[in-house]
Amino acid sequence: MNITEYFNLLFTDYTLQTITLGTAILGALCGMLGSFAVLRKQSLLGDAISHAALPGIALAFLITGAKDSNTLLIGALVSGLVGTFWIRGIVKKTHLKSDTALGLILSLFFGFGMLLLTFIQKMPNANQAGLDKYLFGQAATLVASDVWTMCVIAGLSLLILLVFWKEFKLLLFDADYTKSLGFNVKFLDVLITFFIVISIVVGLQTVGVVLMSAMLLAPAAAARQWTNSLGVMVVLAAVFGAFSGVFGTAISASSNNLSTGPVIVLIAAVFVLFSFIFSPKRGLLFKEIRYRNNRKDLELNKTLAFMYQIVASHDNINHPHAIKILNNFHGFTRKSLQKLEDRELITVTKTMWSLTEKGFSTAANLYNQLEENE
Repeated sequence: MNITEYFNLLFTDYTLQTITLGTAILGALCGMLGSFAVLRKQSLLGDAISHAALPGIALAFLITGAKDSNTLLIGALVSGLVGTFWIRGIVKKTHLKSDTALGLILSLFFGFGMLLLTFIQKMPNANQAGLDKYLFGQAATLVASDVWTMCVIAGLSLLILLVFWKEFKLLLFDADYTKSLGFNVKFLDVLITFFIVISIVVGLQTVGVVLMSAMLLAPAAAARQWTNSLGVMVVLAAVFGAFSGVFGTAISASSNNLSTGPVIVLIAAVFVLFSFIFSPKRGLLFKEIRYRNNRKDLELNKTLAFMYQIVASHDNINHPHAIKILNNFHGFTRKSLQKLEDRELITVTKTMWSLTEKGFSTAANLYNQLEENE
């Protein structure tokens, strides 16, 4: 099945509709909440939480003996929240920085989770098969109830963002000022972190523990390149995440050997790469173009400043002697002279050229600026 056939079947096949809708909602949710993680410089938080959720999944199975997805995700949520509060506690009560705390919790919880999974796999019980799907995700196992759960969480997250938009915005850019205004900074911090944890937990079944952090951060990182507005960034990140989910699912479904989760993450990475290169303000391509244009302008400015030095000793800038000196100097290219003429800074008559009044005034200002900088 190719991608065209996939999109044709999308309107008739219930299974494809469920999976595509689920991945699209997950992408939008992760992009929306991931924007706050990126702006708060907590990029490793998603990685730590997703890995911290693994032992919760294993313990939930050991306690209940069932592979009910809702039960396992509740265990993942509890474990993820415990890991998050441990990170906060380590940062506040020790001299360790947040990146060290994140690395410690990530390694500790993931190691414990892998130990539990190994123990479960060796149990004489066929019911434990398939738990390893939470490592790398398996979008094909999504059912309607999972999609409804994602819809409810996405709706609650959007509602919370709208209600506390002003407070979250203040918290992002100046926590001390937010506190001075009387807002409960701790409550706001816990609230946004809680929803980030939930978004990670609901995505484990689709993308998996290992790749979930990329799903959280990639759409937000791509959106950040296009705007300085928080609102626009959140919307763009949600759109990038949703499209990553849809196109990743389509590409995965069109091949028999491609796992959906990794493909979704790769599509999100394509959005990031495209944004890094082609975004107008921060893109590498436009930065290089601006650099080259600025360098050319600098060369022209130096040319004008040098011209001013030559003609400054003459009362009349169009004095034949001044023009003769200028035209006898061969340090200017025809291309640079053409640009100066286009800007009406010099005038060219046949093979002879001279400064205009505008050119002389501009050159004088540039020369004075150079003198002041020196």
